[in-house]
Amino acid sequence: MSEVYAVRRARLRDRCSAAGSTAALVSRPANVRYLAGGAPPGAVLLLGPDTDTLLCAGSPLGDPAEGRLDAELRLTVLPATGGDPAVAAAGVLASAGGAAATGSLAVEEHHLTVVRYRAIGATAPRLRLTDLAGAVEQQRLVKDEEEISCLRIAAEIADQALGELLESILVGRTERHLALELERRLVDHGADGPAFATSVGTGPNSGRNGHRPTDRRVEEGDFLSVGLGADYRGYRCLIGRTFVIGTSPADWQVDLYDLVFAAQRAGREGLVPGAGCRDVDRAARQPLEAAGHAEGLAARTGHGVGLEIDEDPQLTPAAMGKLDACVPVTVGPGVHLPGRGGVRIDDTLVVRPEADGGPELLTITTKELLAL
Repeated sequence: MSEVYAVRRARLRDRCSAAGSTAALVSRPANVRYLAGGAPPGAVLLLGPDTDTLLCAGSPLGDPAEGRLDAELRLTVLPATGGDPAVAAAGVLASAGGAAATGSLAVEEHHLTVVRYRAIGATAPRLRLTDLAGAVEQQRLVKDEEEISCLRIAAEIADQALGELLESILVGRTERHLALELERRLVDHGADGPAFATSVGTGPNSGRNGHRPTDRRVEEGDFLSVGLGADYRGYRCLIGRTFVIGTSPADWQVDLYDLVFAAQRAGREGLVPGAGCRDVDRAARQPLEAAGHAEGLAARTGHGVGLEIDEDPQLTPAAMGKLDACVPVTVGPGVHLPGRGGVRIDDTLVVRPEADGGPELLTITTKELLAL
């Protein structure tokens, strides 16, 4: 993997050089991990003209979930009370002399606080600070097959955890208890942890986007909506499903489920290279709007996933970009009826060309409306 990280850093270095920057300082944790193989808490990555250095405070050997550092990197470990690694990195350039000390340093302004930005400038006053902007995030959009393999395993773990829960007795248990059990099962099956806070909604809470579990107990006839994901080697996926508890579903539940399922399928089928992000959102949104649910729809149909659970691209009505092959995204429309409940169906997929079979579905738990 060292070669992979070296190539990633070389691409970023070339981009910075073309923009006139002699060095780059990467501070956003997911970006550090992408370029260095690991991201100890608070670590920053300094891409210099000749040497790449990871600076961190205290021991870099922490939780294995933080990744394994590229052995080819120079590592500078500051004392635990040695100050801010980002400021220390600026000091490295300032003391280097020559072009490194008087050139341009690209920093992630969208991640740095004003205090850190000013401290970097004060430590290396002869450096001109420029904005790296979202250069690393853009580089992370298209995943290589090793990254997709990690996402595939994360999806398998989430499927396993959800499948086991569906085989247990659910009536009488609280949303909070079910969410905690799902997160335990994720870890039992090999996840480093949940990809995000697990959502479980029952009855009138079902179908709410990002619902935080409460002490409401599962009752016969409820809709039960679940949203969970696994973190495997830093890569995160998302799956969302809705079920009916106990008896056969009511007519209104069948109708609502069929509507959301059709919308989700339309969004999934639009995931081809070159498709506009807004077009995918529109495909999933139109059936719901036509059925009279426009007012309560979420602001987006889906989003990218990877080292973060919420990455670009964004599938929204105003999105300007187009999809590339090997970009993993979620597609998850939903409808919530106040006081009654609702339906959400989320999948994680990888954009693939038609010649390769079209979009690759990673989360394979059935989307049939099951009565549990």
